[in-house]
Amino acid sequence: MTAPEDPTPSGATEQRPDRPWVVPAAIVAVAALLIAGVLLRPGGEEADTAAQEPQQQATSQAEPAQGHGAIEHPSEVAAPDLSGQESRDPDDLLAEGPVDAPVVMVVFTDFQCQYCARWSEETLPVMREYVQRGELRIEWRDGNIYGENSERAARASLAAAMQGEHEEYHDALFEGGQIRSERELSEEALVDLAGELGLDTEQFEADMNSEAVASTVAENAQQGIDLGAFSTPSFIVGGTPMVGAQPTAVFTDAVDEALDRASA
Repeated sequence: MTAPEDPTPSGATEQRPDRPWVVPAAIVAVAALLIAGVLLRPGGEEADTAAQEPQQQATSQAEPAQGHGAIEHPSEVAAPDLSGQESRDPDDLLAEGPVDAPVVMVVFTDFQCQYCARWSEETLPVMREYVQRGELRIEWRDGNIYGENSERAARASLAAAMQGEHEEYHDALFEGGQIRSERELSEEALVDLAGELGLDTEQFEADMNSEAVASTVAENAQQGIDLGAFSTPSFIVGGTPMVGAQPTAVFTDAVDEALDRASA
């Protein structure tokens, strides 16, 4: 199970759907395995064990005798390859790292998502070490699942990226691993933040409200919708889906494994 969903922030016009990562049929199985893995963290083991006992009993009773058409179920399900979701677009302003990095991490996020803020505070700095070594490219995709305030912040983030300050602006919106209040996500506050970071606020405001920026933000959000990534943060790491703000070690392991595959 992924971490519980965030409470809907004040002022949000839409509520997050109650499905964790509702995926196309091709990735339902692997998503289930990933969620099951999270259940095995401390605090979830006892409940998981209790749930397994009746399942094991039922399986034992229902299992056909050997030699009478028994079917052996696979112990593992192959993860789908979602590397086609990587843009690797040299003009992608919301990307960090070289376009030809051996591994790409696509991040579906939301500026009103508390777990996204936590992940950005705790895990993103480690991921950026891979970026600095040229081993990883991060492609940001704002889901805007909380509505107008999220969408406005996403447009502001892209406007900052147009002045080469996406990383700084993103981090400021998640400063201290916290999300900003509704008032702090108003257009005036977002423009003020751009000024604090030394951006040209007149150009920033014009870009934030431009049709081009609105179109790009909508396209990025649609990518998450098409994949069924209705819960944030969600990820694709080296083509493999991951769900939730899991411990940093889970992500370093995933990136290391993807690097091994890329060099094989």
